[in-house]
Amino acid sequence: MHKDPAAAERIRAPALGLLLRETRVALEVPRFVAFSRLARLPPGDGHAVVVLPGFGASDLHTRPLRRALQRLGYDANGWGLGRNLGMRPAVKAGLADLLDRLYERSGGPVSLIGWSLGGVFARELARHKPQKVRRVFTLGSPINGEPDANNMMPLFRLANRGKPVNPDRAGFDKRKQPPAVPCVALYSRSDGIVAWQCCLEPEAANTENVEVRGSHFGLPSNLQVLRALAERLAKV
Repeated sequence: MHKDPAAAERIRAPALGLLLRETRVALEVPRFVAFSRLARLPPGDGHAVVVLPGFGASDLHTRPLRRALQRLGYDANGWGLGRNLGMRPAVKAGLADLLDRLYERSGGPVSLIGWSLGGVFARELARHKPQKVRRVFTLGSPINGEPDANNMMPLFRLANRGKPVNPDRAGFDKRKQPPAVPCVALYSRSDGIVAWQCCLEPEAANTENVEVRGSHFGLPSNLQVLRALAERLAKV
């Protein structure tokens, strides 16, 4: 069982050694593309799934995972909102519209998979529309612990034209509570971007934490992640 990160001593961003190991992604992606077709996984039931990209990424980066889920039989979709540069009014409206459309098209709740910052968005979307969400999966997402225990701050400053990034601690603490749907957090202790302790769901009846091995950037192209998703997506 995991201790609540908030109750532990202050969590720090991953060390430089872990950050440098993120170059592993160059091997992880081709390995996933080559072997994901061979994995023996539970078949899907055809329900709609959305994969949300991490900060600075787009649907291009989640394509291998979506294709693997499509081969299993799911209606796997990208978010269709371009590069993820943080929450904007257009992004918030676009996500709500996408969930509404897929819910109507499929005739039932939609599963949300969010990588890194995309997982934060997925949880908040489920919080506002729980009746339309079947499950939420977060992949290395900063949902707990400390809001600045990551190595993304320089990129956030760049995206905000060099302005200082002041984490909204009150808002962050409020978002730690999981939405009222089943929530599964997948994390890697060797994550070089987000401190793994910050990627854990609080212990609750509707939450689960699953450890995998690999880099942060490679989580959408990780065979252990695919297996964990397939096994849980197949549950009614």
